[in-house]
Amino acid sequence: MSDARAQAKVEDLNELGQHIELKRPDCVLSWDVTGGELTVNVAPANLAGFIEFLKVDTACKFSSLVDITAVDYPGRDKRFDVVYHFLSMYQNHRIRLRVKVREDEMVASITDVHPSANWFEREVFDMFGLIFKGHPDLRRILTDYGFRGYPLRKDFPTSGYTEVRYDEVQKRVVYEPISLVQEYRQFDFMSPWEGAQYILPGDDKADEKKKEGAK
Repeated sequence: MSDARAQAKVEDLNELGQHIELKRPDCVLSWDVTGGELTVNVAPANLAGFIEFLKVDTACKFSSLVDITAVDYPGRDKRFDVVYHFLSMYQNHRIRLRVKVREDEMVASITDVHPSANWFEREVFDMFGLIFKGHPDLRRILTDYGFRGYPLRKDFPTSGYTEVRYDEVQKRVVYEPISLVQEYRQFDFMSPWEGAQYILPGDDKADEKKKEGAK
């Protein structure tokens, strides 16, 4: 994209941000255009109504839901950002909505506005443990039944809490607390293969100097 077109795009997004803020001051906390993208920070109180407005407003027409995800900030009072991405094929614009919520706070489901949000919201629930109020079937979608914890929270251990294996005696899948021996926790941070032979850059010169010194 040429500099002129990029600048025109930024100007269009600035006008759009101003329009949205003017029309829905009850929902918009702040907005900015960074990297050629419009991001709007939204109050969670009337989230579904605001997204309905973005879908039907003639200057917006964000009719395509692209994705819903979340970001974990464990040290923050409002621990999670719930992030929505929408596309307007009519106006050739994209928008990102960011909603800050506490760990114990429910988020309004937008499945009535965008039915495709069903699986996105289930994935966020499965990975982060966030509850979407009004979701028609909120249950895990990627992990197994009875899975403990939420894998994309930053305090979730990389090894997990349990391991799954097939027991030949019981003839069924069993879940057991995970146990890693210490030798699997020791890494040299250089090679992914245990016992791999490798020479670091410069090691060959050090060996040559040792040989010269011995002479």
